[in-house]
Formats: sequence, structure tokens, C-alpha cells
Amino acid sequence: MKTFLLLLLFLSNLFYNSFAGDTLTPNSLLKDGQTLISAGGFFKLGFFSPGSSTMKYLGIWYMKIPVQTVVWVANRDIPLSDSLGSLKIGETGNLILSDGLQRPIWSTTATSNLSNPIAQLLDNGNFVLRNNDSISESYIWESFYNPSDTLLPGMKLGWNLKAGLESKLTTWNNSNDPSNGDYTFNLDLSGSPEMFLRHGSQIIYRNGPWTGFQFSGEPEMDSNSYISFDFISNQDEIYYTYKVIDSSVTFRLVLNQSQLQRYIWYDSVSSWSLYWYVPRDQCDSYAECGPYGFCNSNYSPVCRCVQGFKPKNPQNWNLRDGSDGCVRVTKLDCEKGDGFLKMNGIKLPDTTKAIVIQSISLEECRLRCLKNCSCLAYASANISAGGTGCITWGTELIDLKQFIDGGQDFYIRLAASELKGNSKKKHIIIIVVVIFSMLMLLLGSIGYCFWKNKKMKNITGYWRNKPRQLSFDTVITGHLSDDEESRRQNTDLPLFNFETILIATENFLIANKIGEGGFGIVYKGKLVEGQEIAVKRLSKSSLQGLEEFKNEVKLIAKLQHINLVRLLGCCIQGEENMLVYEYMQNRSLDTIIFDKARSPLLSWPIRFKIIIGIARGLVYLHQDSRFRIIHRDLKASNILLDKEMNPKISDFGLARIFGGEDTNAYTKRVMGTYGYMSPEYAMDGIFSVKSDVFSFGVLVLEIVSGKKNKGIHISDERINLLAYAWNLWKEGKILELFDASLGGSYSELEVLRCIHLGLFCVQERADDRPSMPLVLLMLSGANVVLPQPKNPGFWDGERSSEMKMSWSFSANDMSVTKLEGR
Repeated sequence: MKTFLLLLLFLSNLFYNSFAGDTLTPNSLLKDGQTLISAGGFFKLGFFSPGSSTMKYLGIWYMKIPVQTVVWVANRDIPLSDSLGSLKIGETGNLILSDGLQRPIWSTTATSNLSNPIAQLLDNGNFVLRNNDSISESYIWESFYNPSDTLLPGMKLGWNLKAGLESKLTTWNNSNDPSNGDYTFNLDLSGSPEMFLRHGSQIIYRNGPWTGFQFSGEPEMDSNSYISFDFISNQDEIYYTYKVIDSSVTFRLVLNQSQLQRYIWYDSVSSWSLYWYVPRDQCDSYAECGPYGFCNSNYSPVCRCVQGFKPKNPQNWNLRDGSDGCVRVTKLDCEKGDGFLKMNGIKLPDTTKAIVIQSISLEECRLRCLKNCSCLAYASANISAGGTGCITWGTELIDLKQFIDGGQDFYIRLAASELKGNSKKKHIIIIVVVIFSMLMLLLGSIGYCFWKNKKMKNITGYWRNKPRQLSFDTVITGHLSDDEESRRQNTDLPLFNFETILIATENFLIANKIGEGGFGIVYKGKLVEGQEIAVKRLSKSSLQGLEEFKNEVKLIAKLQHINLVRLLGCCIQGEENMLVYEYMQNRSLDTIIFDKARSPLLSWPIRFKIIIGIARGLVYLHQDSRFRIIHRDLKASNILLDKEMNPKISDFGLARIFGGEDTNAYTKRVMGTYGYMSPEYAMDGIFSVKSDVFSFGVLVLEIVSGKKNKGIHISDERINLLAYAWNLWKEGKILELFDASLGGSYSELEVLRCIHLGLFCVQERADDRPSMPLVLLMLSGANVVLPQPKNPGFWDGERSSEMKMSWSFSANDMSVTKLEGR
């Protein structure tokens, strides 16, 4: 009898602890070590410990992705300290998570009593509570309306107005602690609904109102063959969502501290790759240019005042702090009649206090705003159908951003005199330009010949006898011939006259020389207000010619990123072609890293910061800028360091723009630097983003080792850095590569990860190398598993004997200017 009772008790416990693969019933209990798996095997629900933490949480993660990626956590702020937690359906039909003493620590909040409740994990990652005999399959509770830091396809970020529920993202505190962090991303329903990223109560980023097919501040959010976006607004719900069209890829949107990031999973490299993120640049920072100022990342400086306004604080504005914004030049006079200035390509200003009317046309919107003296601006509420609906603003216009491609039309109220004055100014400018052009045609050849024959010593004497200084604001076009005019087209840059550069560099004083390369000599200069500059002067014997100069001006003038050197302007006058950059106090990376006396100045944390910064700059070039740009000459001498040792990628003379569908290109004119060029580029003239990845890998190994990728003597053998690193890797001695001058003050895990990643980037086959977004992810994520690298692409003796090369030399590097196969 006793045996029978024990058997009965065992079977009872077995039945109580068992459950179907994706479903939890009132008769089942989910314990630590047990999991629910969705029907298609896409997601898993169970207990886990994040990172190095020993605490237990109930969460959901991907089933088929080997890197555990948690997308939802139940008990974020109340972890379990042991493995005795359990999940069950309680008497009221709610889910209850209990600790080892059966004390509830988390539960759902469904108010309806269910007659036959079940909890089910769906293939889209949604964990739902519903009635098992419900025909409508409606959910009483669902994890999709209670997200953590991740937005999965099909999730709704916004409001269920009927139920009064908000769905928003909140960051983890850190990788070991999923409790609610300080950053949130949610939909604000005030005015025209838009998303806000906040740190506490402080707004960090705003994506602008929905235009009908995308958010006003995110023009790159275009639906494509992989993913589509939608914004739903009705009497029951207002929310943003997205869906994946191509089932072969996996997307997730994550709020990761101060950034909203979209990741894509690539099976080929078994890791997540950063696909998109915001904030992207300086202009994404909320209210960067203050009230009535607008931000354009293609400008330098990025802040401008709306026409009819002037800086409120000119001194701060000149120091590139536009946070105080702008004020009107001429007050509005509603009775005498105001008008509207049309601005194109605008991210609409903060709509929190705006008024939205969906049922009227844009013309009706204009008339309504014109009649209301307190109305300061208006715009269409929906531009997807030719422009319908109306948004009007009656308070300060803040967080304006302008795009080259994207945004929408925006109409701001100005005094009638401002609009008339502007029209009159345009006519005057046209007349002046015509007269000036005629005079230049008449005097151009005389002026050019005079300049051509004037000796430098006479110029020097003139300035010494009659000193005068021109400030940064004194930028003129100079006397340009027709040919010179064509050479300065599409620069979008301030043009310095030659005299300004002479004064700043003290007539190109040899003591001001700070560098020399294939382009020519670089001089340090100083403008009258004290701003230091670097002047890059094209020499007549330059290895790079006018085409490279024009290429650099065209490209870098349109780029803006913290890890790209900032171009302040250029000088194109006569035979002189010069670029004016911000001055980098610590010169180029090669002047420190390869100098045995100075290399210890770059501690390991600084070196790691430099590696991360270069990676971020390349991600911007390859993915996040308006163009897809291949640098083609990434090397230590083209990485400049500011006073805080932040890296800036420079020298875009060889860079190329790729089209959206292009993957690689071919050139007969191979130009670059020996030791940094990828094999496919050096051998066959084929270049792509993976060419830059190879160069980045070489840079990483150089930064870690403090050695150039040139001859390394080991006994009687002379091999390059890649071969040396590869040999150490195969022998299990890879830490011997680390720069011994730094001593033992470093993170071994970070060093190993960087060396591993460097070898991963310099693999011989371009297809084996990772993309730069994936590289950045691998650098930033300590939990990302890196694949084993394959043979690197270095030239051995046999291969090099089959090549015929023509080399050209600069001060610090050997540059390939021509390469032919036998």
C-alpha cells in the first residue's frame, strides 16, 4: 500500500510538472531548467542569468540563434537569488512567478476571470494569456504590450487607447542587470504623435511626426524587400510597428543606453550586425540649434538661423554653440500682413504643443494660420497622398533639422518686409553677379598674369610692410577664371583667399610644417581670433593631382562625423589648391605609435578608444552617411588625433562613392599604400567596403603591437606583421604580439579580442571579412563570439615574384601608383 501511494505521488508530481511544448496550463508548472518552445522553434521561454550575474530571471530569447539574445524579461526589478523559482497560472487566471518559498514576485494584471486559461509562447516571440475555448483568440494579457528593451517585428510601440495601456522600451541597467534603466523610448500623443528618446525627463532625441510613410526625422526609414514600417492611428490604438518581409533574415530593435539600434542576424558569420541606429550625428541631438535655429549635418558649422532670424547669443554661436537659438530680426505685424517662408527638406519642429487637423487641405491650413495672429508656422500632416491635413505651431519652433534628401516642406511666418526684402535682395544679387562676371571676363586675364609673375618675395615684403589680418569670417571667392570657377563647383565650402592663408601660415614658414605626404606639405596656421588650422597645400610635384584634390573637396564637404577630420574650407586661386582643416594637436597616429620614445603615451585604454573611433568613422562612411564611401587609403598616417586622443579619419583624395546596389568596383589605376592594401585590390584592382575592412584590420594589429606592417626580423627570417601575427596565432602565443612598452597595464580580454578581430578583418578572401557594422558590434559586445580567422592576405615571396610594380615614395609611406600583372 505504501509503495502504491509513493508511486501515485510520483505520477502526480510528474503530471503537475509536465506541459506541452509551447503552452502552460493551470495543471502545469514551469520550473528553473524547464522551457517553453514556440511551435515553430523560433523562441524559448525559461529562466536565465544574464552575463556574469548569478541572479535568475524569467525571459524569452531566440531558439535558433546560438548567441543567447534575450528579448523580454518578466521580473526585471525583482530577480530570484536561487534556482527555486516557478511560473504557474493562478486561481484568477493570471500568471504568477514565485520564489522558492512560494512568494509571488511578479504576476500579470488581467482583470477578467478566465474559465479555461492557458499561457502560450507564439512564433513571433509574444507570450500570451488567453482562454483556451475562445473562438476569437483574443488575448487577456500579452508580453508584446509589456516590452523590455527590445521591439520585435509585429510588436506595437505606442498606446492601446481602449485599454489605457502604453507600450514603451526601457533600457537594461547593464549587460548583467536587466532592471529598468534610465533611458526610455516611447510615443508621445501630444500634438502630432512622435517618438522620444529620454534620459530620465531629459529629451535626447526625437524622430518627428509620421509623414504618411516614415517619421519626419528619419528619411532613411524606407520600406524595402527586407523590412516594412507602419504607423497606425485610430480611435482604439496609436502605435508604430514594423514587419520583416524576407523570412531568411532576423531583425530586432533595441534601446541600448543612449541609442536606439536595429540589428540584423547573418547566419554566415553567426553574429548580430548593427544595421541602423539613432542618434546618428550632432544634428540628431534634441534642440541642438535652439529655438528658430535649424541643423544641417552637411554644413560646417552645423547650425544656421532660419531666414529672418539672427543668433540670440552671437558670441556662443561663433564658438559653435547654438543651444541659445535665434531671435527675429523684424517683429511680426499681423494687421499689416505677414507671409510665409517655405523651407524644404525639413524635420518638422517639436509638435508637442502643435495643433493637428486631419480633414483640411494644405491651402486651407495656410489660410487658417494666416488668420490666426498667434500661428507661427504650418505644414502638411500627411505628405504620402500629395499633402493633406494640417499642423500649426503657436509656440517656439525647436529641434528643426534640414536634409539634402528627405524631410518635408515647412512654412514659417515672417514679417512682410522680410519676405519683400528677400525678393529684392535676390534681384540685386543677380544684377551684381552679372556685372561682376563681365568685369572679371575683362580683367581676369590681366589679374591672372599679374599674379603669375609676382615673385613670392615681393608678396612677403608687401605683407611685412603693410600687415593686416583676415579672420575666419573673411572668406571671399577671389578672382577666378572660368576654369577655376568650374573647379570650385559643388564644394559647398567657404573659400579662403590666398592672402588669408599666407598670413595664417606666416608665408608657409618652414617651422610651421607639420607633415608631408603624397599630396604635398601640411602647414600649421592660426587665424586672427586664435583658431588653429592645418593647411594642406597641393605641390606641383604631388603624387596626387587636381582630380584627387577635387575628389576630397567634393566628398568631405558633405560628411560630418566626430571621427572624421573636419574641413573648414579651401583655397582655389591661380595654381594654388589648398584645403583648410581643423588642427589636430597630436598630429597623426603614426608619429606616436611607431616612435619607441612616444608610443608609451598611448596607453591601452587610449589605443582601444582609437580603434573604436576608427571603426565608428568607417561605419559612417560605409553605411550611415548620405553616400556609400570607400576610403581606399586607410593607414596610420591618415588617422589624426585631437588633444584628447580622439581619432579622426583624414585624406579622402582616393575615396570613391558607391551606388546603392554596387558591391565592388574595378580600376586600372591602383593607388594606395603598401602594407594596407587588400590582396584583391593590389592584385586585380578590385575594391569594395571589404578593402577598407582589410586596411582597418592592419591598423588594429599595428595599434596593438606598435609595429609597422613591414619587415619584422625573427632570427634570420624577415616577414611582415600579418604573417608574424598569424604564426603567433597558430602557435597559441598571440599575446606576444602586444606592445611590450606598455608593461602589464592592460585588459587581456580586450587585447585578445582586438587581435582576433584584426586577423578576422585581414583574411585573404574579401567574402570572409566582416562588414564594419559587424566589426563595431564585435568590438563593443564582450559576449559576441568571434569566428575563427582564416589565412590572412599577405604576399609571400612566390606571389610577389609574379608581380611587376611601380612604387612612389612619400615621407612616411610607400605608395602604389601603378600595378600591372605579368
